[in-house]
Amino acid sequence: MAHAKNHDYHILPPSLWPLMASVGAFVMLFGAVMWMKDITPYMFFVGLVLVLYVSFGWWSEMVHEGQAGDHTPVVRIGLRYGFILFIMSEVMFFLAWFWSFFKHAMYPMGEMSPIVDGVWPPVGIETFDPWHLPLINTLILLCSGAAATWAHHALVHENNRKDMANGLILAVVLGVFFTILQAYEYSHAAFGFAGNIYGANFFMATGFHGFHVVIGTIFLFVCLLRVYKGHFTPEQHVGFETAAWYWHFVDVVWLFLFASIYVWGQ
Repeated sequence: MAHAKNHDYHILPPSLWPLMASVGAFVMLFGAVMWMKDITPYMFFVGLVLVLYVSFGWWSEMVHEGQAGDHTPVVRIGLRYGFILFIMSEVMFFLAWFWSFFKHAMYPMGEMSPIVDGVWPPVGIETFDPWHLPLINTLILLCSGAAATWAHHALVHENNRKDMANGLILAVVLGVFFTILQAYEYSHAAFGFAGNIYGANFFMATGFHGFHVVIGTIFLFVCLLRVYKGHFTPEQHVGFETAAWYWHFVDVVWLFLFASIYVWGQ
């Protein structure tokens, strides 16, 4: 009785996950530098495997905590606030690439300016037609976001797990389709990553967005697996809620990318 819980907070036991995550991230980053220097790629993959292992183990532990009732209403509020802060950090990350793109487009500096005679994109760069494959990808991603919203509505307002699963399946399939078309677009690019500021900004901004699409697709797929395991209720579904937030964030970023880089940047 001396250790009986009489509060709404979740006191976490000591855990090695934060330390292992830090070590894995450092090894992966250091390995990436060594790979870029043509020394060895193996350290990068060692760090990547450790990061993936920590991600699986740590989030599995959180799922078990939620199913055990440790995620009380107070704890769920904290989880939501934490995820909102994470989304805000992601907004600032992408803001840096937008800043770089617009800065080089409108305010070139010095003799080594990437813009010749005030032309943007730089001379010799053949940009994508935004009204073909990029527009199709935009519609695909928006439809995927709508499917995720359908799944959320089915759970929260109707407690309809069948429609929730169908919405998640549609969202995941469309997310995979988006990634495939993005890779196809990259394979037909008339410019490269190196040698010009336009290509560097284009591939960094859209490439990181594509990476986030892959992460978000995995996020939604894990939620789908949890639906089949009987997880989530209309009152307690923070894991799915944050996945939907993340997916809508990815949607909004793509709309800005489409409008600025594909349409305005053309």
